[in-house]
Amino acid sequence: MTDLPPGPAELVAAVPGLARYLRPATLLHPYAAQPAPGASGIGGPARWPGGEPWSHCTARHPEEDDRIPHPDPELRAVPTALVPLARIRAEDAPHLPWPEGTDLLQVLWCPNDHDDIQGERYYYGPAVELHWQRAAELAPATPPPPRHSEEEYLPQPCALRPEQLLDLPDRDELPEELARAVAEFTRRQGLEYERDRGRADGWKLGGWPSWHLTDLVPIDCGRCGERMNHLLTVESGDDPDLSVGRHGELHVFVCPVDVAHPVGLDLQ
Repeated sequence: MTDLPPGPAELVAAVPGLARYLRPATLLHPYAAQPAPGASGIGGPARWPGGEPWSHCTARHPEEDDRIPHPDPELRAVPTALVPLARIRAEDAPHLPWPEGTDLLQVLWCPNDHDDIQGERYYYGPAVELHWQRAAELAPATPPPPRHSEEEYLPQPCALRPEQLLDLPDRDELPEELARAVAEFTRRQGLEYERDRGRADGWKLGGWPSWHLTDLVPIDCGRCGERMNHLLTVESGDDPDLSVGRHGELHVFVCPVDVAHPVGLDLQ
């Protein structure tokens, strides 16, 4: 029988200072299946307010620039329809910062790479929009096909098996003294906190992001400057059959002051 690495509860019991870093999270566990009508899911059918136009991306797409000759790059930007990435019901992730009166989060993205949507901070990947909505006000919708898309950004439909849990951060998120205490505890068990930690991996809502590629890169709101919170991890591979970054993870962050502020994005 193999000994399992300590989970969040064991780590907090051994190092009580970790308790204030616990965050609720939901692992989505996607599997290949058409989501049931009204259920949380990845890809698949969309719902939208009746009479409202579908959301489009108007940013510049570098891949299109090579095919659309024009001396002014700004005039090369042609709107393309966003693609449904995920639909989340409030009951499956009650810990998210739901605006009053909303019970459905739709995550849409532009299935093209972008290099000019994060200001001075480097990013090269899909543009993401969040739509916090009320399910009763939506109707089945057929989004228009995107004008251009990268195949690895078109999700295969998946149903979800939501699992709610508590999450702890990577070591880089902790004060040095606390990080040393956790490292000492895990070292006594022949483990390393960087590898055997309390942070859950996979498609995830809430909790903490992974910093396995770049180490900690604080994500601040471009509108108000507040440190942003992790909202969603999109993982490459498995049944949605997506690939972000170099077959890595895309992290989506939201502002704690106002979720309507533009999202923060990071690839790991």
